[in-house]
Amino acid sequence: MRLNRNDLIKKMNAASSFVLREKGYISFGDVLIQMGKLTKEHYEAWRFGKVRCLEQIISVNLAKINYTLRALQQNARNGGLRASKTAYVSWGKGPKRTWRFSKSCDPNIEEAYSTHFLRLEKGA
Repeated sequence: MRLNRNDLIKKMNAASSFVLREKGYISFGDVLIQMGKLTKEHYEAWRFGKVRCLEQIISVNLAKINYTLRALQQNARNGGLRASKTAYVSWGKGPKRTWRFSKSCDPNIEEAYSTHFLRLEKGA
């Protein structure tokens, strides 16, 4: 079933709320898995370096991925979450390599994918 942007955002909102409750932070990869747009197996293959970039294995077109990612960032800011740049390196044996998220390798897109959103500490 193809989702329009409104349905995609509703699904992303529910998934990001679930991920935040479960983990205490939100990462775009976890949200995509929770939405059913990325399988855990594909995600792990990417983490082990068997897939060139994450965008190749997400089951949503790039325009909708970008729209969803931007909406997640806006929701996190509006919800008072703190953005935290996170370093992603390969899992497994051998030299550690930085992961690629996007087909384009655009630094702004790479940063957007790798940013996690954290709850602010109480009393902060």
